[in-house]
Amino acid sequence: MTDIPRLSVGLPVYNGQRYLAEALDALLGQSFTDFELIISDNASTDETEEICRRYAAKDPRIRYIRQPRNIGLNPNHNFVFREARGEFFKWAAHDDLYGRDLLARCVAALDEHPDVVLSHADMAIIDETGTVVRQFDYTLATDSMDVTERFRSLVVTDGADDEYGVIRTHVLRSIRPKDSYHHASRPFIAEIAFRGRFHQVPELLYFRRDHPDRSDLNPTIPALCTNLDPRRAGQATARLLAEYAWRYFEAIARAPLSPADRWACYRILFPYLMRSGFHRVISRNGDPLFVSSRPTTPTDATMD
Repeated sequence: MTDIPRLSVGLPVYNGQRYLAEALDALLGQSFTDFELIISDNASTDETEEICRRYAAKDPRIRYIRQPRNIGLNPNHNFVFREARGEFFKWAAHDDLYGRDLLARCVAALDEHPDVVLSHADMAIIDETGTVVRQFDYTLATDSMDVTERFRSLVVTDGADDEYGVIRTHVLRSIRPKDSYHHASRPFIAEIAFRGRFHQVPELLYFRRDHPDRSDLNPTIPALCTNLDPRRAGQATARLLAEYAWRYFEAIARAPLSPADRWACYRILFPYLMRSGFHRVISRNGDPLFVSSRPTTPTDATMD
């Protein structure tokens, strides 16, 4: 290992005592070892701090930082990225599991393909006990050389947690930080895809845990967005939806695209927004909800 690791892994966590040690064991036991693990504890009130300090005392790759107050889920995600020093970066959730060769396979793909900006592996959903309950087939055309095909695929097809792949750090630094409006993951991933294609390792190496304590299981759009960032408290659903649409337009405008590709992406976006029901807001139990033709998927959920 060198003084500057090739890979930075950022793990934001809040009250993660139930699954944290298992996730840390899976990360620290990776066959690829040239990485730093940045843990940002979002002012946890359970045994998270004790667990993190115990692991940090045993492994010098860990940098443990405790926030003086809960800054919100997405600001905590952005914080660990700002602390990153590596050529590559990966977000890791405190309750997920990782196959031993996940980092090695993803880094190797980025080394082999200079035009690839993000590498991930096949994923499955696991339950509280770590048992696989569902496996996902990755069907997105994010490996296409055609940027408009990558964008079309991301807009119209359900994803598989691309944001938790291994990403070139300079690419992440060139785009806007992830925000906390409704479905913020989608424009964020699209903006990465505008910078280059993705590589999907055809091995089951990423295991996302689904459990009742997940922090993204809020019943309404305002509640979910407020959990992502407390500064969203009191903001209207209409604003949170409008930001979602606007950030797509911004991503296209900011991307290094030819005029023809830029207009092609706009022509893909307009029909999608209409088909998804962006122009309609209904009320359920007194709270407005977004009408979408797409079901909630792993791409939609960002966990602390």
